[in-house]
Amino acid sequence: MSKEERNEYFKERAGTDDARFHVVPHEEENWAVKKEGMEEPQCTSASKSEVIEEAKRMAKEAGTMAYIHDEDGKIDRQYNYED
Repeated sequence: MSKEERNEYFKERAGTDDARFHVVPHEEENWAVKKEGMEEPQCTSASKSEVIEEAKRMAKEAGTMAYIHDEDGKIDRQYNYED
């Protein structure tokens, strides 16, 4: 999947119940939880484990998925809370 195709895929899910949560590196606080399609992070922290737990909680509550990225932005783990 090209970068353009991936961006379009995320754009289509943005703001829907299918939007997923991503733990990603963040400039200011080291780590952030971002919901697909949203520019601003849902939360930030210097602790990766804290944002992972928050992403898992939000994904479970929304019945969607949480993706955990490594320092290079690649997906390291995922948690599926879909029905």
